[in-house]
Amino acid sequence: MPKNLATKILEAHLVSGELIPGTEIALKIDHTLLQDATGTMAMLEFIAMGVERVKVELAAQYIDHNLLQTDNRNADDHIFLMTAAERFGIHLSKPGNGVSHQVHLERFGLPGKIMLGADSHTPSAAGVGMLAIGAGGLDVALAMAGHPFYLPCPKIWGIKLTGRLPEWVSAKDVILEMLRRHTVKGGIGRIIEYYGEGVKSLSATDRAVIGNMGAELGATTSIFPSDERTREFLEAQGRVGGWIPMEADPGAAYDEYDEIDLSTLEPLIARPSSPDNIVTVRELAGLKVDQVLVGSSANSAFRDLMTACRILEGRKIAPHLSFNVNPGSRQVIENVAAQGGFLMLLQAGAQVHQPGCLGCIGMGQAPGTGQVSLRTFPRNFPGRSGTKGDQVYLCSPETAAAAGIFGVVTDPRELGKLMKWPDVQNPSTYLLDDSSINFPLPPVEAAKIEIVTGPNIVPFPDFEPMPEDLAVEVILKTGDNISTDTIMPAGNKVLPYRSNIPAISQFVFEQIAPGFAEKAQSKTAGAVVGGDNYGQGSSREHAALAPRYLGIRVKLVKSFARIHKANLVNFGILPLIFKDPLDYDLIADGDILIFKGVRSLIIKGATEIPAELGNRTIMTILDVSDRQRRELVAGGTLNYVRNAGKWEDAPHGCL
Repeated sequence: MPKNLATKILEAHLVSGELIPGTEIALKIDHTLLQDATGTMAMLEFIAMGVERVKVELAAQYIDHNLLQTDNRNADDHIFLMTAAERFGIHLSKPGNGVSHQVHLERFGLPGKIMLGADSHTPSAAGVGMLAIGAGGLDVALAMAGHPFYLPCPKIWGIKLTGRLPEWVSAKDVILEMLRRHTVKGGIGRIIEYYGEGVKSLSATDRAVIGNMGAELGATTSIFPSDERTREFLEAQGRVGGWIPMEADPGAAYDEYDEIDLSTLEPLIARPSSPDNIVTVRELAGLKVDQVLVGSSANSAFRDLMTACRILEGRKIAPHLSFNVNPGSRQVIENVAAQGGFLMLLQAGAQVHQPGCLGCIGMGQAPGTGQVSLRTFPRNFPGRSGTKGDQVYLCSPETAAAAGIFGVVTDPRELGKLMKWPDVQNPSTYLLDDSSINFPLPPVEAAKIEIVTGPNIVPFPDFEPMPEDLAVEVILKTGDNISTDTIMPAGNKVLPYRSNIPAISQFVFEQIAPGFAEKAQSKTAGAVVGGDNYGQGSSREHAALAPRYLGIRVKLVKSFARIHKANLVNFGILPLIFKDPLDYDLIADGDILIFKGVRSLIIKGATEIPAELGNRTIMTILDVSDRQRRELVAGGTLNYVRNAGKWEDAPHGCL
């Protein structure tokens, strides 16, 4: 029977389970990816497992988020990560070498492999035919220790691409079209597989842009075939020996289908404050723009930056506007510089920054009050930029550059009246420089390395097992599409505490509920109630770990985003769903929910968990695997692993 590409890769890595959508499967992991915002805690979790060396083909640690060293904390954590990487056999990309996704695509990604990354934009590696999945840091730490990765088997969603992109339209517009059609919830529980003749017109870095922002659809991951364009990229990177052709069999079936004729697309833009709030650029033409940012994890490769350079060549940035460029990697800088691109930027009046996530994670580059900011970044959730009430729009490099020149939102096709379309192609051979990557030491030498821990690194907290009866007070009730940025903000004020859970927990829900931390800690146990798609966005496990530290034991919502739900289980928080969504309206802040015999119900495999609310009962659904039930009973995954997978004091023979 003909098979699609995603199924082929899943089958080759299947450790347990069956490829039946919705059932739990376990996958062997080839590569792991950590970045410093999530990796510091993940490294502490890995160390707590007592493993002497990583047990995957390739493990990589990137320092790309927390690059502002305003005091000792980030610098101390960087040294911790560097020495831990040396000790455990991990590749380390030093500060300034680039964004994890861009560097991994360039130097390590290979077709047909499965990568697990502690960053939701890990699927950027789809650009080289890699099945790359975002997850919480603990899941990545477990994979580094040799454990398989567990997840609900996704559906395979086939997107047939036909035609070819018109001039002034680029890969960003393809993924914005997907978001326009399907919203931030459209990809939940799905792997998006792109196929068809139109794929051949997209370069590896074009495909990486689309894979990167598949996370904004809520997708498990995205995948492109490994074809001649993949070989072309790997050859240009000096890594053609790792190329293998991989694609769907002719006539392969998919669980769901859609089709995009690339030739019909036009420039699109996402309005504040959601990646799916899409309109055409021409609909917003004339809107004054105060800030433009090109780069970060999406649209930071050579073609993206060089396109902006060519558009700005011989022109000046609008006087009232700041134009910022965040290259994806040191390699991108060197290759753009070699073709004169940086002189074009500087002479136009642009500001060029070091390679890194920077403004995308709220690490500097925040817009002013009421200012309009056009960004080629993947997200524009409220306040993510670092400015409350921000007005962040997402667009292509072409649209961003056009706004930079005219000072207002401008359909980039208008540039055709001024200049020839800059049909920028990636280099046939890149300038290569791995001097900022520390490669693993031999085991004998690695064993002698002393891991350096600074004063900001606090031991991982201990969590109690699940009690038999649980009474929780509703500390906060939220609405739909609450992102992990809302739960656990990032930015230069918060991220330096990433290895200090007591400190970082004080910022939980700071944006929408100041005082949440103090209120939660004053109660014996707490709950958060939410709407649909709760926990969308970033994979940061701090959005589960910090609330757990504050005493949150239950999150009761209409539906969860995949990664956040898994993170909740990892730290012993009950992820419950309303059986009847209308019951959401019955609950208010300060209500007490009582779960009698909840521990026994979890052990017995109950899917319906009753919650007493005053004189009525609300039925909730616990949709987790048998393995996750064991972890919840133990009080979290680390407790379960430390206890060798036993039920703790649960009766023998349960489940």
